[in-house]
Amino acid sequence: MSDDNSPTEKKPTSAVDRKERLKIPPQVIPKRDPKERIKNWDEIYLDLDIETAQREASRCLQCPAAPCTKACPLHNDIAAAFALLEQGDIIGAANKFRETSPMPEICGRLCPHEQLCEGACVLGKKAKAGAIGRLESFVTDYQRRQQGWPTPDAAPPTGRKVAVVGAGPAGLVVAEELAKRGHTVVVYEAWPLPGGLLRYGIPGFKISKRVIDDKIRMLEKLGVTFVTNALVGRDRVADKKLTVDNLFDMGYDAIFLGYGAAQGVKMGVPGEDLDGIIMATDFLVRSNVPPEHLPPEWCRPVEPGDRVAVVGGGDTAMDCVRSALRLGAREVTCVYRRTEAEMPGSARERHNAADEGVQFTYLAAPIEFLGDEHNHVRTMRCQRMQLGEPDASGRPRPVPIPGSEFDIPVDTVVLALGYRVERLILEATPGLEANKNGTLVIDPATGATSRPGVFSGGDAVRGPDYVVDAVADAKVAAAAIDEYLRRK
Repeated sequence: MSDDNSPTEKKPTSAVDRKERLKIPPQVIPKRDPKERIKNWDEIYLDLDIETAQREASRCLQCPAAPCTKACPLHNDIAAAFALLEQGDIIGAANKFRETSPMPEICGRLCPHEQLCEGACVLGKKAKAGAIGRLESFVTDYQRRQQGWPTPDAAPPTGRKVAVVGAGPAGLVVAEELAKRGHTVVVYEAWPLPGGLLRYGIPGFKISKRVIDDKIRMLEKLGVTFVTNALVGRDRVADKKLTVDNLFDMGYDAIFLGYGAAQGVKMGVPGEDLDGIIMATDFLVRSNVPPEHLPPEWCRPVEPGDRVAVVGGGDTAMDCVRSALRLGAREVTCVYRRTEAEMPGSARERHNAADEGVQFTYLAAPIEFLGDEHNHVRTMRCQRMQLGEPDASGRPRPVPIPGSEFDIPVDTVVLALGYRVERLILEATPGLEANKNGTLVIDPATGATSRPGVFSGGDAVRGPDYVVDAVADAKVAAAAIDEYLRRK
């Protein structure tokens, strides 16, 4: 039993104490110099020192209503973690995050915190919200440096076997949760290495590949097996096409479909098929992943030239503009058809892009691409927009302004207009119910699809969404799969 001064116990915060905490200024979160960081693909945020981390944690008001926890899809007990960090129990703070999150070092880097936990932080009403994401990364990184990646204990083997399709965030979490419960888990991944979106779709300046490698090694230590270069619905294993039905024939008792939404959206304007116009996934994969970790057809390096335009306004667009700078482009422009206020991505990522030298052209949209005699794009013809009535997204609809055309000279154009769910598995799986857009229909309480024994979550169900939502879906599905297997 611990005493009243134990650092593992969350202390109540009085109204007087809260007034004092409100006086603590936000701590500076150190980043590498923009001119230097665009020369490589290293993470841009520097490590916090312990004193700075504790000082930032001490700004937490320990709100009884815990709005930050409610805003977190995983319901992390952020206040309790910060109380431990403030008192110097860094490992305890890391473990507090791990109670609810299977990958806090990843979510701490990639979550849109200002739209979730930090957006709900009471401090943000009068000052700067607490740096929840950076502190989540700090305590879990510290723990891994001191102790290695914590490997959970696994229950005795149950004799049940589960196939997980896709080694992205949802698939990795389901694999971990089921392996902990004693089930045999095999993950089928289309790419040469596990990680899915985390490895192939997100640049290293946001999350180091070493973090992903460490996570995979921990899962292998836990007993998870990875089969790579295996695209379910297309490839063959043991002379049989790799399909959901054949996975059941191979002896699996349940299947989790965790494939993503990686099919890019085109604009449908003249000249879109010119050379030098690249879809965002193609651009990011070929830019930030070593050739030895790519299939042969993806190994051709990207040579963007001096002038790059990226069309779109989400986080993928920010990843693309910042990648273009690191590839050597001299002029990089983000073209978006609304204003910054309507951009769907993270404001923090936009600020990082602007700091690095990216230019933004708002209220404009391409209407035609013009090429040279070699069929390579050289001009992006745009039209000015004005905001009209709200559309289905709730944002003002961009309305073209007649006669407002203008040209942007380009060497490369990247289309970052959103993603659709791949239909390959859907088309190869009879009886699998889906919506018109290809997303799978599930029971939201369990992740169960229309096929018995088949579960899903993440982008396959939601369409393109946040990593943390895929993690939350995966936890629900894993618990339901475990119950299904034990009943079976």
